[in-house]
Amino acid sequence: MLVADIHHVSINVSDTTRALTFYEGILGMAVLPRPDFSFGGAWLDAGNGRQIHLIEGDVPPSLGQHVAFRVDDVDATVARLRAAGVDVSDAKPVGDTTIRQAFAHDPDGNLLEFSQPS
Repeated sequence: MLVADIHHVSINVSDTTRALTFYEGILGMAVLPRPDFSFGGAWLDAGNGRQIHLIEGDVPPSLGQHVAFRVDDVDATVARLRAAGVDVSDAKPVGDTTIRQAFAHDPDGNLLEFSQPS
């Protein structure tokens, strides 16, 4: 199987502080370390190794709301998707982490991330 698990779901928010009042304060999710991106947001622990990534602001659709699948080898995933005719980005590191990711769209235009953990 190409996909090993769901890694995270990204949700667009207009105000990170307000969103954290809900996700951290009411739902009880712990805040996780997050790279220094050019936009606001937060990473949260959703349990069982899964995360919620809050993305704040007017984010381009290519970077916004999406589901991320954990894969064991992002380069092999990119090669397999391209061999199947899927337009997929090159794998790139996430900020200053050793996580690598690539992006593609499903047939209905939903943004998908393929994430290889460090």
